[in-house]
Amino acid sequence: MVARNLLALCLAAIVAAHGDHEDQKPVAAGPLESLWYNTLPGDGGTQADSVFSGISTFGRLPYKSCLSSKDITYDIAFIGAPFDTGTSYRPGARFGPSGIRQGSRRLNLYGGYNVPLDTNPFNSWATVLDCGDIPVTSYDNTFALHQIEEGHYSILSRKPKTDANKKGPSLQGKTLPRVITLGGDHTITLPLLRSINRAYGPVTVIHFDSHLDTWRPKVFGGSPSEVASVNHGTYFYHASQEGLLKNDTNIHAGIRTTLSGPSDYENDGYCGFEIVEAREIDKIGTDGIIKKIRDRVGTRNPVYLSLDIDTLDPAFAPATGTPETGGWSTRELRTILRGLDGINLIAADIVEVAPAYDTNAELTTMAAADALYEIMSIMVKKGPLSITDVELETEL
Repeated sequence: MVARNLLALCLAAIVAAHGDHEDQKPVAAGPLESLWYNTLPGDGGTQADSVFSGISTFGRLPYKSCLSSKDITYDIAFIGAPFDTGTSYRPGARFGPSGIRQGSRRLNLYGGYNVPLDTNPFNSWATVLDCGDIPVTSYDNTFALHQIEEGHYSILSRKPKTDANKKGPSLQGKTLPRVITLGGDHTITLPLLRSINRAYGPVTVIHFDSHLDTWRPKVFGGSPSEVASVNHGTYFYHASQEGLLKNDTNIHAGIRTTLSGPSDYENDGYCGFEIVEAREIDKIGTDGIIKKIRDRVGTRNPVYLSLDIDTLDPAFAPATGTPETGGWSTRELRTILRGLDGINLIAADIVEVAPAYDTNAELTTMAAADALYEIMSIMVKKGPLSITDVELETEL
C-alpha cells in the first residue's frame, strides 16, 4: 500500500513538472504553433525556424522590394549592385550580393548583439531592411552604371523611418536614410558617389583596399575609349575629376600593390588621398591605423566608406577579383572598423566578393558579412542622420 502511494506521488510530480515546463514554453501565434516557437529568452528578440532555411537576405533581415514602391521607409537599407564588367583580372563579383547574403545567415544566430561595440544592430531604434538588388545590365557598362546611380539615389533620397522631419546634413537640410551597397566590382563606387553627391555634395571617403584605384586611364587600361577608361582601377580618378570627393580628407587603408612608378602616388595625392599601407600595421599596430584614419576624416564630416574585400590577405579572403598577399587578417580588419565608432558614416559599400573562387567553408563571404556587421553596428550606434539643436548652435 505504501509503495503504491509513493508511486502515485512520483507520477503526480512528473506530470506537474511537465505541466510547468509546458506553461513556460514561449507560444507562437498562427497555425501549428505547437511545432515551433519564435521567441528567445534573456534580452529578447526573434528567431526564424532555423538560420539555414528560408530566403537569404542580409542577416535574415526583412525583405522589401524598395525600388518597386516609394512608400517603403527604413533607416538603413541594404541594396545589391551585381556588376563585374569593369574588372581587370578575375570576374565573378556579379554574384557578390547573393554570396554575401549567404555568408551572413548566422549573424544574428544568438540574437545579434555586438559585444565590443555594445549595441545590437538587429534590435534597436533603426528600421533595417534588405531591399534586394538593383537591376543591372551586363551588356552595356555605361548604362549599367547609370542604373546603379539611379537605383541607389532612389533608395537614398526618400524620407527615413526615424526623424524624417528633422534637419540633417544633406544639401536640402533633410535627414536621409543610410544605404549599404553589396557589390559588384569596385567600379560601382563611382555611380554610388555620384548618387551621394546629388544628396550631400562632395564627401569624405575612407577606402579600404590593397590597390589605389586612382590610376589615370592611360596608365590603367582606359586609353582605347571613354567606356574603357571607367573601370575598377580608375573610378576614384574620375570621382576626383568630377568633384565628388572632399579634398584633403580622404584616406586609403591597407594599400600594398605594385605601381607603374612613383608618379602613381603623386597622382593619388592630387586626387585628395592620404595612404596607410598594409605593412604599417607591423610598426604602429591597429591603434595606429585607427588614429591615422580618424585624424584624417574627423568625426563631423559626412563620410562614405568603401571596403574592397581584397584588403584582407587571400588566406582569409581568397574569393576576390585581384588578390594581393601581405594583407590584414579578418580580426585586424574588424578591430580597425570598430575603431571608427563615432565617425559620421552616411553610406558604405563592400565590393569585389567573387564567390566562385571561395572555399566550401565560405571564408570570403563570411568575412564580408562580418565586416558589414561592424559597419552596420557603427551606424546604429551613431543614431539617425539628423542634426541636434546643440550641433546647430555649434555650427553657428
